[in-house]
Amino acid sequence: MTESPAPIQWAKVIDHTRCIGCHACTTACKSENVVPISVTRTYVKHVDVGVFPQARRAHQVTRCNQCAHAPCVTACPTSAMFQRSDGIVDFDKSICIGCKACMAACPYDAIFINPEDHSAEKCNFCAHRIDIGLEPACVVVCPTQAILVGDMNDGDSYVAQIINRESVAVRRPEKETLPKLFYKGAHQATLDPLAARRPEGGLFMWSEQQLGTDTVVSGNPNYNNSSAAALLSYDVAHSIPWDWRVSLYTWTKGIASGVYLVAALLMLFGVIRADDAIWYWAAPVISGAFLAITGGLLLWDLEHPERFFLIFTRPQWRSWLVKGAFIIAGYSLVLLVHFIASLAGWLSLQVYLMIAGIPLSVLTAVYTAYLFAQAKARDMWQNPLLPPHLLVQAVLLGSAVLLLGYGPRITLIWILAIASLVHLLMIWGEVSVTHPTAHARLAIHEMVHGRFRRDFWIGTILSFFGGLLPWLAILDVVSLPIGAAGAPLALVGMVLFENAYVQAGQSVPLA
Repeated sequence: MTESPAPIQWAKVIDHTRCIGCHACTTACKSENVVPISVTRTYVKHVDVGVFPQARRAHQVTRCNQCAHAPCVTACPTSAMFQRSDGIVDFDKSICIGCKACMAACPYDAIFINPEDHSAEKCNFCAHRIDIGLEPACVVVCPTQAILVGDMNDGDSYVAQIINRESVAVRRPEKETLPKLFYKGAHQATLDPLAARRPEGGLFMWSEQQLGTDTVVSGNPNYNNSSAAALLSYDVAHSIPWDWRVSLYTWTKGIASGVYLVAALLMLFGVIRADDAIWYWAAPVISGAFLAITGGLLLWDLEHPERFFLIFTRPQWRSWLVKGAFIIAGYSLVLLVHFIASLAGWLSLQVYLMIAGIPLSVLTAVYTAYLFAQAKARDMWQNPLLPPHLLVQAVLLGSAVLLLGYGPRITLIWILAIASLVHLLMIWGEVSVTHPTAHARLAIHEMVHGRFRRDFWIGTILSFFGGLLPWLAILDVVSLPIGAAGAPLALVGMVLFENAYVQAGQSVPLA
């Protein structure tokens, strides 16, 4: 019996011993795939290595790595990013909702939002050409045959021979994505995005790049990972996928989950009665209002908000965007029934709703940690303490909002004081421990000392005083109303900290 041949698995080799940096591949890709100006599926990065007169220019052709374990496919909520049987990671624009989860998940910064159709796009190996027996456009036009494609499982293919017999490298192997884009003869200063120093003021060889909060840039020379004198001389703009709306969504979601959770725990432990306004009205109304704001922010952040229903009609269950959407939907249903029970005076039904309400409120608070963890590109977010930290933040926010609405109750002051202390301790742990990767350390630097330091320090200081005043009230140093005055400080401090954390986590260059 003859053994059946292994299935085709397309791979690509970039031979940088041949690449002359002519950008023919970039131009051919734009022409073949009608890629608009300002975005690219592939481009050639230039790094100047050495010091004059002993200097040279190294190139790196940058594009989708066609990963065997593609994080973009896992993160996509509707399977708009999908993997074909031949290993090509392709996309379907007709079902893309524009959530940008694939962009956050890609460790290679290879995905972008097309400014014309507002859908996610990247190099797809020119799959339409492969299917009819043609090579990708970039392969055809390369004047030095520096770009090669072939079947990894075919021992006779030139690509398989290079991969199996010669020294090749992949980008960020520690991410365990198993890239099928292999580099031969590439300089490490081009493969590692932190290895080359970036030019001052964003002044590149042929252009100036505008620097802002929506642009990824590393201006800190302390995080260069190369002993060579390397200067990035040509690059393209790299956008941060999730802006201030995602930062604000983590805050509003924390309030939505925290108000109900704190009220339910007070009920569960007999601190308040079933007819107390905190449980009777605040839990469903305030939580429901902030959950609606959360949903509005999520929809606003989508490039195709009209397609949001696809998360429910064709869910891709590995995505935490899908899991989070169903968690929020279940939590919304509990809050709605609780509100109807309040109108009807069904106190016993509200109590029974806690059986589902408490776990759903906890899941609503913490699921974002797992969503951020799917952003494999962002090392700072790969933190096992992020789920409990988000839960502590929800309790802090919930107690602060209830203090503002229902006055200086000593139990709420205790909860705010303890939650604020734990929150500050977790921040101190985050910024003081040694992180395992340069990417994580640079993100922490950007948050504490870099572009987002103002939000971080103001937010942390406000959180400190927001927690200090309740402790002073508990110790009878100040009155309970003054202790409750820490609530607005804690709320403002938290929203500033959330913005610093979310934006700094995306600030490290990946390509």
